[in-house]
Amino acid sequence: MTVTGLGIPGLASSTTSVAGMPETGPMVDTFGRVTRDLRVSLTDRCNLRCTYCMPAQGLDWLDDAAVLTTDEMIRLIGIGVSALGIRAVRFTGGEPLLRKDITQIIAAAAALHPRPELALTTNGLGLDKHAGALAAAGLNRVNVSLDTLDRDRFAAITRRDRIADVLLGLDAAAEAGLTPVKVNAVLAPDGGLDDAVALLRMCLDRGFALRIIEQMPLDADHRWSRADMITADQVYARLSAEFDLRPDSVPRGAAPAQTWVVGGHTAPGRDGTHVPARVGIIASVTRPFCGDCDRTRLTADGQLRTCLFSSTETDLRALLRSGVDDDTIAQAWRRATWGKLPGHAINDPSFLQPTRPMSAIGG
Repeated sequence: MTVTGLGIPGLASSTTSVAGMPETGPMVDTFGRVTRDLRVSLTDRCNLRCTYCMPAQGLDWLDDAAVLTTDEMIRLIGIGVSALGIRAVRFTGGEPLLRKDITQIIAAAAALHPRPELALTTNGLGLDKHAGALAAAGLNRVNVSLDTLDRDRFAAITRRDRIADVLLGLDAAAEAGLTPVKVNAVLAPDGGLDDAVALLRMCLDRGFALRIIEQMPLDADHRWSRADMITADQVYARLSAEFDLRPDSVPRGAAPAQTWVVGGHTAPGRDGTHVPARVGIIASVTRPFCGDCDRTRLTADGQLRTCLFSSTETDLRALLRSGVDDDTIAQAWRRATWGKLPGHAINDPSFLQPTRPMSAIGG
């Protein structure tokens, strides 16, 4: 047995075959799910201190030596795309814009064949300065985290008075063509439903797509409470009282959000035309979509996770730095995916919150 840098058991052997596991083609698990979406955390560092993610004083960041280098990050993404069927890559954090080589990594991913769809999830700080360069490097679209439009509430949630910078970033992303620009919102228990209405109005006015996400137990303080969480049903009830929400005829597929068309509104489409405006609600807790999950996750320190809530990780960084070839790494990745669990088990009495908070896992 190998052990990850966190002391978590890893693969028994990266070259051992597993009965029934396909050794070529896209990655699959024992439940028949095909993995095509890679989430890459570029850093665990962040310049906000959101209450549902980390404590006010922040966290102990990873040592620089533990974080994957530019070449290591590019190599792993390349293996995922060329050998394992990855077709979409989303860069996350922490705050990914804090990584100085982000455009280099994006450009390398854009040069892969077949070219993956490239997206970025960011808190928006500094996006106004980087949106053009990110688009030129090959980034296709961006999601910006914004939980409220009220300046005081934003400062209370994030512990930083920076909402003006986030709004500048949203406009810059749209100007750079990183569309559809999506806004990700996690609603605060007090006043969050009012925030949802204001956010949707803003998104409809400015051509953005809103995604409201149920708060998940991924906070560093482990204070998450189901009783305090605003549910997807509550969000839908409030929004449908204010807007004409209609069932979306577009198949959901493996997307985490259930979407509704907002009657009377349009939004910019990917090809420059206008399409019906939509709003999405991600019911990660109350209506899990694990049965359709197509994701695999790579942390900034090279740990492979098959789920946000995994209790184990596979140490790809150790394999990289031991000098093995790409095929050995690919088979280790394939084997970890084969053993993916059926779901996150948040609603099971035996559920244990992962030791890593969201900022260290990646969104």
